[in-house]
Parts: sequence; structure tokens; C-alpha cells
Amino acid sequence: MILEPLTLTPDRGIPAPLLTELTALYASNRDFHALSGEFPDPDDIRPEQVATALADELANPDVDALLARGAGRLVGIAVTLAHHPDPADPDPWIGLLMVDAGMQGQGYGRRLVSLVEDRFRAAGSTAVRLAALENNPKAFAFWTALGYETIGHRPDLQQGRPCAVLRKALRG
Repeated sequence: MILEPLTLTPDRGIPAPLLTELTALYASNRDFHALSGEFPDPDDIRPEQVATALADELANPDVDALLARGAGRLVGIAVTLAHHPDPADPDPWIGLLMVDAGMQGQGYGRRLVSLVEDRFRAAGSTAVRLAALENNPKAFAFWTALGYETIGHRPDLQQGRPCAVLRKALRG
């Protein structure tokens, strides 16, 4: 699997072929989007909605969108935050990690997390955090299997949804 940053066009757009791939990736995760409420209709996710969601994320200079490619196609995306808005929080965050639903259970998610952790480690980070929706037991099972531990509960910053905050120390 290779990990590459999402590169925008000069007008800050997503190239059309890539937007088609990203829309298919997002649409494949219907159940997650039904839980998260991020799209009005999780059964009809449109390219312009995906483009807007990613543009909103990338408006923050501390955010990176990382594309995971494997098996000859886009298999996942990770959106990371180098610095949390709370100055008391020293850790970078994984804001979103999504693997194509048809490819889940094949190790792509674990590999994507490992690559993201390696990037944070190389940047000198000693830990990483994320927020998982309280209503998403599959997410808790995935993250805790990777060594993440719940350190608190609070609403997310964007939509006020109940979340658990998880953290993992990054070793050598």
C-alpha cells in the first residue's frame, strides 16, 4: 500500500477522476455515514458533497488528507490534524480513517493506521488521538485492537455528537 497526500488543483479543487474515486469510497461506507449524519442522505452521496467536506477539512493548514492506494485502486483515506485547537492537547489527531467497505477485513485499515502512525512518529510525536462516535461499536473494536485506549468522553467539535476520545502512545 502506498500513502500519498491529496493534491488539489490550483483553484483548490479535487481533480475530477480522483473525486470520482473518493465519492465511490465515501458511498461504500453507507453505514458509517448513517451513524455520523455527515451527509443528508447516506444512500445518495454526491461528488460535490465529498468535495465540500474535504475542502472544509483542508481549509485548516494543520490538516492533511492522505490517500491509501493498494490493489491498483484507492482503498482508503485518512484525514489527520497536526495540532488540536485545544492548546493543552499536545498530540496530533486522526480525524477520519475510512477504508472502502468492500475491502474491509483485509488488513488495509490496519496498514493505513500504521502508515499514519509512522508519519506522526517521524515528525516527533509521542502519541496520537482520535474521537470515535459513541454509537459506533465497530470503530471501538477496530481502534482498541490496535492499542488505542479510551481517555475521555466529549462531544465532537464540529457537530456536538457524543464521542469517546482514544489515545495511543507511539513507541520508537
